Amino acid sequence: MRARGPRAGLRGWGGVGAMAVACALAVLFALLLPALRSHGADGAATAGTALAHGSQVRADEECRDPEKQTLAPSAGNGPTIEAIRARQGEKRKLVVGVDQNSYRWGYRDPNSAGAAELEGFDIDLVHRIADDLLGDPDAVQFKAIPTDQRIPAVQDGRVDMVVRTMTINCDRLADVAFSAPYFRTGQQVLAPKDSPVTGYDGTLAGRRICTATGSTAFSTLEQDRADGKLPATTDLRTTVPNQLDCLVRLQLGEVDAVVTDGALAASQAAQDPTVQLKGDPFTTEYYGVAMKKDAGDLVRRVNKILVAYRADRSDGWQASYDRWLSATLGADAAPSRPPAPEYLRKS
Repeated sequence: MRARGPRAGLRGWGGVGAMAVACALAVLFALLLPALRSHGADGAATAGTALAHGSQVRADEECRDPEKQTLAPSAGNGPTIEAIRARQGEKRKLVVGVDQNSYRWGYRDPNSAGAAELEGFDIDLVHRIADDLLGDPDAVQFKAIPTDQRIPAVQDGRVDMVVRTMTINCDRLADVAFSAPYFRTGQQVLAPKDSPVTGYDGTLAGRRICTATGSTAFSTLEQDRADGKLPATTDLRTTVPNQLDCLVRLQLGEVDAVVTDGALAASQAAQDPTVQLKGDPFTTEYYGVAMKKDAGDLVRRVNKILVAYRADRSDGWQASYDRWLSATLGADAAPSRPPAPEYLRKS
């Protein structure tokens, strides 16, 4: 004989009262569960950190304007920063996930004298952050990570942060924390100059498109095809670990076009004069520095650094843009400069 569940024994007014209590407890548990999940299983210690340093938008909350879901700047230190500073000897470095194959963003110039060190727009920002946190712009351990490993690298603690042309979006906010935006771009189509593809339109029907695994390009195309905004015959099966691999596939004739951030596509077009950007950007996106969800002190500190970096006319954002990106994106940096940052009101 099967045992009866709890509801089987609820009869009369006593049963109604018990049912009301059970429902109230269920509602309370449902409200508390997302908070418990967001702060981890270690309970009070993690929750205390979140209360002390603020927390970003939860996955179960409605997410709008993801570029604004960040914490207000602060020059203060906290447990994350203190742990970085406590590293001894050669290990006392900021560990940062970067790209080493994105021309003028994070790459090794084979023509540079001596050892080909990482350089580019993202790399300049990393040096600025290291200088502020550790007093030495070169106190950095760079870790080259593929596109699809950016979030796991942060979550697993392999890196302190990722500075790698990483778009801030709602899905990623469920897994990592972001700084305020440091660059504005949009998805765009890259194809051979003699291609009949004219942009993000009907000319992509029957075309093979390459995107990076885990990129916003892939998720956008997949959703647009499902919504009928992209021809149903567009082939999205080609995905690669690193975005630059798409350019190689395009050069080999294995795909007909690449969809990626316009800023990256422009750099790839500069590397290969046989390809060009097709049409206008069809999204607006912002790059941010990705960190652990519970690293509120580090998020606030990076946001403080970004305020000064944007304002520094001699060796800040504008100087880095002029040095690395003006040749591919144009002398006018206005379209790439992010808007004045906005922060969470309750942070």
